[in-house]
Amino acid sequence: MKIISWNVNGLRATRKKDFDASMKQAEPDVLCLQETKAQDDEVLAELGEWNNFHIHINSADKKGYSGTAILSRIEPIGVSYDMGVTDHDSEGRVITAEFADYYLVNTYVPNSGRGLVRLDYRQSWDTDFLSFLKNLEKKKPVILTGDLNVAHRPIDLANDKSNYNKSAGYTQVEIDGFQNLLDAGWVDSFRHLHPDTIAYTYWNYMFKARERNVGWRIDYFVVSNRLVPKINASYMLPHVMGSDHCPIVLELK
Repeated sequence: MKIISWNVNGLRATRKKDFDASMKQAEPDVLCLQETKAQDDEVLAELGEWNNFHIHINSADKKGYSGTAILSRIEPIGVSYDMGVTDHDSEGRVITAEFADYYLVNTYVPNSGRGLVRLDYRQSWDTDFLSFLKNLEKKKPVILTGDLNVAHRPIDLANDKSNYNKSAGYTQVEIDGFQNLLDAGWVDSFRHLHPDTIAYTYWNYMFKARERNVGWRIDYFVVSNRLVPKINASYMLPHVMGSDHCPIVLELK
C-alpha cells in the first residue's frame, strides 16, 4: 500500500504544472490532498482523469480557501468529514477514510498566521484534534497525514533559532501540540526511520528558498504505534514541483 500526501496550494494551479503526470507516475494507492482551494464541484472537475479512483472531498464554506480530498483505488469502508466540533468544522480541513486495518485521517492543520494572530485558536484545534484521534484509535489504528503546520525539532527547519517563538509553525505552543500527539502513542514515521536526516517538505516561494533548500518539514505521516512494524518506507518527493510543498510518501508492508 502506497499513500501519497501533498499540499497542492491550489489544485487548479497545480494541475497546470504536471500534477496528473507526476502523481500517476508515482502510482499511489491513496492520494491525500490539502489546500485544494476549491469547492466540491470544482475539485471533481479538476480530477476528471482520476475517475478510476474513489474521490472524497471536504471543501471550506469560504470559496477558494483550505479544503482537502482523498483519492483511493480501494473503496473505503466509510468516509467521514470534519471532527464534530463546531468551532473547527467550516474550513474543510479533515477527512477520515476507514479501511479494513486502520483509519486514514487527511488533514490541513490551521496556520497560526502572520503575527501569530491565530495561535490561541491553533492551540484549541490541537487539543480537540488529539481527542478526535484518540476516539478513532479506540476502534482501530490511525494513520494521520497532511500539512500539520509545525516543525517539531530544530532539525526540521533550516533557520531554527531565528524562527523560534516568532514564526507560525515553530512556537513552543505548536511544538508542544505535536509532542502531545507523540506522547499519546503516535510515531512520526519519517523521523522514526531517519532520525538524523535533514529533509524538508515546504519552501517559501520568496528568496529562492527551494533552490537554496531553505525549508521546513511540516508535512507528515504520523501513525499509531502498533502500525510501526508495517512501515516499509517514509520519504519525500522533492523533485515534484507545482506547489510550495512537495509530496510525501508512506509505504506499508
